[in-house]
Amino acid sequence: MFKLSKKVAVVTGASRGIGRSMAETYARAGAHVICVSRNEDALNVVADGIKSNGGSASVIAINVSNLEEFQNLIKDTTDTYGSVDILVNNAGITRDTLIVRMSEEDWDTVIDVNLKGAFNGIKAVTRTMMKQRFGRIINISSVVGLTGNAGQVNYAASKAGLIGLTKATAKEIGSRGITVNCIAPGYIATDMTGQMDDKAKDLLISQIPLGRIGSPDDIAATALFLASDEAGYITGQTFTVDGGMVMI
Repeated sequence: MFKLSKKVAVVTGASRGIGRSMAETYARAGAHVICVSRNEDALNVVADGIKSNGGSASVIAINVSNLEEFQNLIKDTTDTYGSVDILVNNAGITRDTLIVRMSEEDWDTVIDVNLKGAFNGIKAVTRTMMKQRFGRIINISSVVGLTGNAGQVNYAASKAGLIGLTKATAKEIGSRGITVNCIAPGYIATDMTGQMDDKAKDLLISQIPLGRIGSPDDIAATALFLASDEAGYITGQTFTVDGGMVMI
C-alpha cells in the first residue's frame, strides 16, 4: 500500500523540516522527487541523502513567489521526466509580531511565499495534470489557519487562505482526476520549536492530548497517504495532524 512507483513529485520547502521528511518519504515509496527551495546547497544535501539510500531525487532552486520561475520548474520537470504527478506546496516563512507593529513588508512577504507560492504552484501544474487526467496536490497549512494566533496575523491569514484555495481548486479540477487536499500540522519538532525553553515546551505539551510534540515524519506519513492511489476518492479536505490539540 501507499506506493509511488514511477511517480514524479515536486516538494517545495524541501531543504529542511517537514519538507525534507516528505521528500525522503516519497523517495522511499518509489517516487522521483524534485526537491525545491531557495537554498540549493541545502537541497543538495537532502538529494544526496536520498540517493545514498537508494532513492531518486533532483534539485531545483527557485523563489516560489515568482510565477515564471515556478512555471519553468514544471516545464523543465515535464520535459525531463514526462510528468508531474504530485505537487506539495510546503514552502513557508514567518514574520511574527503584533498587528500594531507589523509592517506592510512583513505582511506582503509572508503572503507572497505561503499563499501566493501555493497559487503559483497550482497554476503552473494544473494544465499538465489535466492532460494526464491524474494529479495529487497537497497544501501544507497549519492549525493556526483554523484557530488564529496572537502575533501571527500574516501567517494565520496565509494558512487560512490555503484551506480556501484547496477547497476551491478541488471543485474546479476534480473532474480531471486531480485531488487537492490540505494538511494542517500542529506543533512539530522543527527549528522553531527547538528554540523554545523547557517551560514553554511543557506548557505546550500540556495542551496536546497525545502528550507530545509531533515529528516531521507524522506529517510525511499523511502526505504519503494523500499522494497515493488509495486516497483517490478524497479531495477538498483539511487533515489536522496535531496530537488532538484542535478538534473541530
